[in-house]
Amino acid sequence: MFYALYLRPSRPDFMQTMSDEERGIMQQHVAYWQKFLNEGVMHVFGPVMDPNGGYGLGIVEVENEQYLVALIDGDPASKINKYEYYPMRAVVKK
Repeated sequence: MFYALYLRPSRPDFMQTMSDEERGIMQQHVAYWQKFLNEGVMHVFGPVMDPNGGYGLGIVEVENEQYLVALIDGDPASKINKYEYYPMRAVVKK
């Protein structure tokens, strides 16, 4: 099952105004998902530079929603930002 992950920042200017502590958490966030990218669970992730307020986007492939929720709960960024996720009918390269 594929899911689109949307990481909604705690404020619209989060990317521009992160404190040192928040920046450290976001660096941990990148390292956390990099592991799953290397394993093929995460297919792509990164910040979206929306002029109305940036946010994070990722595409994962997991066996079930429970595993997805566990992944989100393990992400350090989930402590300072909010995740939304949606099932995706992904078309992928074979």
